[in-house]
Amino acid sequence: MGQRVQKSVFECTVNRMQYEQLERELLDEINLAEDCLRLYRLTGPTDLHVKEHGKFKATDFEGPLIV
Repeated sequence: MGQRVQKSVFECTVNRMQYEQLERELLDEINLAEDCLRLYRLTGPTDLHVKEHGKFKATDFEGPLIV
């Protein structure tokens, strides 16, 4: 459902229902006393909210994703 961009940072392209489901599932997995979960929701068009510089380019979300 997403791609790893750093050790513990993932980018996901989801609709609102998938976003809410993902949040519930992640909250079930973490220990709230020890872990931190941050969700950043970018609304479209994302090309106005995300800038990329340098060699790294994000993987095409239409291709295979981590599930």
